[in-house]
Amino acid sequence: MNEANLATPAAAANAEKVEAKIEVKLDAKQNLEVADDQVTVGQCFTDAPKMTMRNVNVFYDDKQAIHNVSIDIAQNEVIAMIGPSGCGKSTFLRSLNRMNDTVESCRVEGEICMDGEDLYAPKLDVVELRARVGMVFQKPNPFPKSIYDNVAYGPKIHGLADTRVDLDEIVENSLRRASLWDEVKERLHQSGTGLSGGQQQRLCIARAIAVSPEVILMDEPCSALDPIATAKIEELIEELSENFTIAIVTHSMQQAARVSHRTAYFHLGRLIEVNPTEQVFTMPEHELTEAYITGRFG
Repeated sequence: MNEANLATPAAAANAEKVEAKIEVKLDAKQNLEVADDQVTVGQCFTDAPKMTMRNVNVFYDDKQAIHNVSIDIAQNEVIAMIGPSGCGKSTFLRSLNRMNDTVESCRVEGEICMDGEDLYAPKLDVVELRARVGMVFQKPNPFPKSIYDNVAYGPKIHGLADTRVDLDEIVENSLRRASLWDEVKERLHQSGTGLSGGQQQRLCIARAIAVSPEVILMDEPCSALDPIATAKIEELIEELSENFTIAIVTHSMQQAARVSHRTAYFHLGRLIEVNPTEQVFTMPEHELTEAYITGRFG
């Protein structure tokens, strides 16, 4: 620093304050680093798991995105995955139904099982897997087809309906479970892309549940929606958890607190803490979790 600028006591004091602030920021940044041998704290495992993940590592070419993650997801549980942008939560979620297979540079190591079955077994039918473990994406993505055909598509290709009457029943039941039937029953043969954003997302949920999945993965399903549409999706998640196991990635800590039973906090590709949601947001075990939920970074 130029000594001429420190000619007065006031200027020198201000410079010391600036340097002190810089040191505090550096200390904070250093405190947010994660050791290579970081052990997840909290309640990672359950007595009756639907899905079990052990020592999962995910790589994009030589870059490691997920480091040694082990966790269970219980039957009919809603588990929220939170963390700052780029922490790996969406990458981990996509590994649960092998959506990462579509990325040529991606490699998944470790064990991911559902009901004891290895989901990465060489002979496993990936198309069937994605029916059993459905996914709802961040941006609503209805097919350029009618509302009816959007929901009927999966049951058709998986042979779940023997007659048109059976298919009609599946479509109606799926739209009802997605809380959309009353809004669209008079226009089933109009394009699904003509619906509002919130309706499109509920249509995508109806499409996912039409093939009777066991697990539903949701990757920030409300990030593009207004508050009213978001509230409807959150109510729907609570209702669906009676019949499905749900894992949701969200940037909204308020949403995680409202809809989930347990919350998993990811940081720099590592799973830092898993605990009942109320505990995570009131008495987190790990200092990194506390730093994130109190807004020190993110």
